[in-house]
Amino acid sequence: MAVTIEDLYRNYGILADAKDNLSQHKDAYQVILDGVKGGPKEKRLAAQFIPKFFSSFPELADAAINAQLDLCEDEDVSIRRQAIKELPRFATGENILRVADILTQLLQTDDTAEFNQVNASLISIFKMDAKGTLGGLFSQILQGEDIVRERAIKFLSTKLKTLPEDVMTKEVEEYVFAETKKVLEDVTGEEFVLLMRIVSGLRVLQTVNGRQQLVELVVEQAFLEQALNPADPDTVDRLLQCTRQALPLFSKNVHSTRFVTYFCEHVLPNLSTLTSPVAELDIQLEVLKLLAEMSPFCGDMEKLEANLNMLFTKLLEYMPLPPEEVENGENSASEEPKLQFSYVECLLFSFHQLGKKLPDFLLDKVDAERLKDFKIRLQYFARGLQVYIRQLRVALQGKTGDALKTEENKIKVVALKITNNINVLIKDLFHNPPSYKSTVTLSWKPVQKTEAVAPKRPSSEDMGSGGSTKKQISPQPRRDARQIYNPPSGKYSASIGNFNYEQRGGFRGGRGRGFGARGNRSRGRIY
Repeated sequence: MAVTIEDLYRNYGILADAKDNLSQHKDAYQVILDGVKGGPKEKRLAAQFIPKFFSSFPELADAAINAQLDLCEDEDVSIRRQAIKELPRFATGENILRVADILTQLLQTDDTAEFNQVNASLISIFKMDAKGTLGGLFSQILQGEDIVRERAIKFLSTKLKTLPEDVMTKEVEEYVFAETKKVLEDVTGEEFVLLMRIVSGLRVLQTVNGRQQLVELVVEQAFLEQALNPADPDTVDRLLQCTRQALPLFSKNVHSTRFVTYFCEHVLPNLSTLTSPVAELDIQLEVLKLLAEMSPFCGDMEKLEANLNMLFTKLLEYMPLPPEEVENGENSASEEPKLQFSYVECLLFSFHQLGKKLPDFLLDKVDAERLKDFKIRLQYFARGLQVYIRQLRVALQGKTGDALKTEENKIKVVALKITNNINVLIKDLFHNPPSYKSTVTLSWKPVQKTEAVAPKRPSSEDMGSGGSTKKQISPQPRRDARQIYNPPSGKYSASIGNFNYEQRGGFRGGRGRGFGARGNRSRGRIY
């Protein structure tokens, strides 16, 4: 005979009046458990009554939890939400792990209100027992089906940082780090980004030693011990995403040496053959930007001279020789070389940073003919810079506020930053001996408030005059210069703003222990 509303209220009254003698009324509690087999009204009442007396009947604990789980899977979403809302009341003692596991599986719902209720219930039990709750979450991340795993990782990446220190204790954070390392043994690219976001935010890792541990995690994922296959977009993708995750961790105490070395030895030699993982991505520029951002944090390097030589060689490729002139002094009819300012900014900056470690490189390690060739290229490039800087300043003169926010003017502002940076770095290299003292902020990075400048750096009005190298890079007649250096329309549009590659998606293909497609998992309730 089905349990009715009246039965539920009557037995609830018996239990409520029993006070200290609750355990003697096991039959009354069983009637309430049987309420889950009734109609919608009975189920809603049972969802509230079952947890209220749960702790008084330990011998019926399993039956009570299973009854509540039946309600969590009811066809009526309002009944499910009520049952989920009450689940934290079962999270006592040894049950915390099971309840956390159940709630984690319930994250797979597509109903927004129900999903929000699951999140709220998880947060609730987090505050009761953070480590136990994490045990349930990580259990599903490691063994659950893909949709549950995905949502559990996203839950951790968004919610952990909102929890107070008395919940996220040192012990709890160390547990998160240990479990995350297990998960990282088999991840997709998107999962890797989210997991790194989780561990990077842990207070226990906000030390030099902690950041070094995080770098080690990324190094392991990046496969820096293996040669690069430039034709494989997944391999290139993994390297870019790993490098991007490591970048914020580098500092004067946490060095980027292994990454910079790998880029010099394996990436730069294959720069022209790199296969982009994303169709619209300028893969060569992205790689050079990453190298430039890492280079200030490079420590002692075993093969410094060889790596500087590789950077120097690559820089020469992007700094063309001036076109040959015919007898009357006019340029030949051959096509004028294009000046790729964005690439040169990155390469010059990286060379300038590593050059500080071997300041005699250009004098002692480069033969006279090659050095002469380099200076000719620098002169030619510098002449183009002067003209381009003047044109940009004229175009931007008097523009403020909204006028600078148009797409065209944003491009010109970035272009001016790039050309000014190159100008400063070229002047340093023209010193005799070459100087490495100037400090510039890369064009795509926010300007530091207390940015240092080079000694005797010319004012903005004089920028481009050539300074101490005036005789060497005296401008050509403006007629010819304008002909050669017409500002390329839209040239800088692809590199405007902060470099943010990591959001471009995950990786594809199997790979053993690294990034790739994860195996399918079983479906269905595994409470």
